Amino acid sequence: MSKKSEVQFECSVCGVKLSKWAGKCPSCAAWSSIVEIEVKGEARGIGAMSMPQNIDSKPMFLSQVPTEHAKRLSTANSEFDRTLGGGLAPGSLVLLGGDPGIGKSTLVLQTLSAMAAAGCKTLYVSGEESAAQVKLRAERLGAAGSDMLLFCETSLNKILENAEQIKPQVMVIDSIQTMYSEELPGTPGSVSQLRECALKLMVYAKSSGVITILIGHVTKDGQIAGPRILEHMVDTVAYFEGDKKGQYRILRTVKNRFGATDEIGVFEMSSLGLIPVQNPSRVFLQDGELSPGSAVSCTIEGSRAMLFEIQALVGKSSYAMPQRVSAGVEQKKLTIILALLERFAKLQISNFDVFVSVAGGLRLDDPGIDLSLACAIVSNALNKSLPHRSIVIGELGLSGEIRTVSSLDLRIKEAHRLGFEKIVVPASGKIPSVKGVEVIKFARLEEATRWLSA
Repeated sequence: MSKKSEVQFECSVCGVKLSKWAGKCPSCAAWSSIVEIEVKGEARGIGAMSMPQNIDSKPMFLSQVPTEHAKRLSTANSEFDRTLGGGLAPGSLVLLGGDPGIGKSTLVLQTLSAMAAAGCKTLYVSGEESAAQVKLRAERLGAAGSDMLLFCETSLNKILENAEQIKPQVMVIDSIQTMYSEELPGTPGSVSQLRECALKLMVYAKSSGVITILIGHVTKDGQIAGPRILEHMVDTVAYFEGDKKGQYRILRTVKNRFGATDEIGVFEMSSLGLIPVQNPSRVFLQDGELSPGSAVSCTIEGSRAMLFEIQALVGKSSYAMPQRVSAGVEQKKLTIILALLERFAKLQISNFDVFVSVAGGLRLDDPGIDLSLACAIVSNALNKSLPHRSIVIGELGLSGEIRTVSSLDLRIKEAHRLGFEKIVVPASGKIPSVKGVEVIKFARLEEATRWLSA
């Protein structure tokens, strides 16, 4: 006799189960995220039956654990390889997220086509587009003649059955939110379905050694849609950044078990798809002299030093409350720097609107850009440009001191490589001797602003 159906409530964000509905999740504090689910009979799905059982496993000393140094598989895309830490590791599970239309499907379609041309067996599983739609997109990218295998299906059981027969080296699931498992109730994209499908794909990837790439939808907040356990399961999580209407895209790694985190790859969107940018520093810098309100600085993204231009606009406010708008920089950082400028540089801008933007669509969270942001604001307020071929690096403390930053030598070498002749740095930093570069040291914010206004 079958058991009576039960009704439970589950948070669509964190996956916690509740006995009754609530407007706010008590676990993750998300509003309007509690949904009703029906459990029929004995619950099936995630549990002991879903996980592989190894009866021969036993505890052993860490020093006795055998290791295999498997060779990574190149994607034939230098920037994608850099983001992944040197290529695709065998048996890895990669989650790729980003806004709609930013280039996720384009990147994986180009990658699989190039790898198939190099003799690698690849399988592209599309749950959102028909075979004809994928073929039309491949024709636009010049990859229609590829030997890549295409399978349009949303049933995970059928996908895994075909994958067992084909035995691909790389498999792409586009997207994980469209997949469903027959063992569980609920529609594709629900918390339980996402969790079960991701778990099965993880078990398949680890047991077979097939490299599996999952494309994930994002919410309006820019997070991967579904429970956070999805990001915990996978080996690598990468996000696409940038304006989808712009020319450049940035692929940023936020988790990587096989490489460094916060590594980035820069791509240019063209009619032929995403083209790797070999020298991003030149992309985000303009030629010629700097205009008032512009400053050049250098940030560290993973193992790469990258130069960029930050711009500021200061204007008389026509509102009771002056505007503080930032793009590419945290709003709190802008507020702190404005307070430091008023306190130590005696710059009276409390009645002025201040707009700050990082050129090229970069999003930065590096304390080493503080001084350059302050100099850009002072430059525009005084209508005076920074010296030609100059770069500003430094972190600002709340007492007005200029603090040293990490990898200062790497930043200076990158600036010298691109032809910069004057480098403003913290006085306490260890400065490598670079021929042909004038190093200007400041210990306080007021010293730097006096140098700029002189």
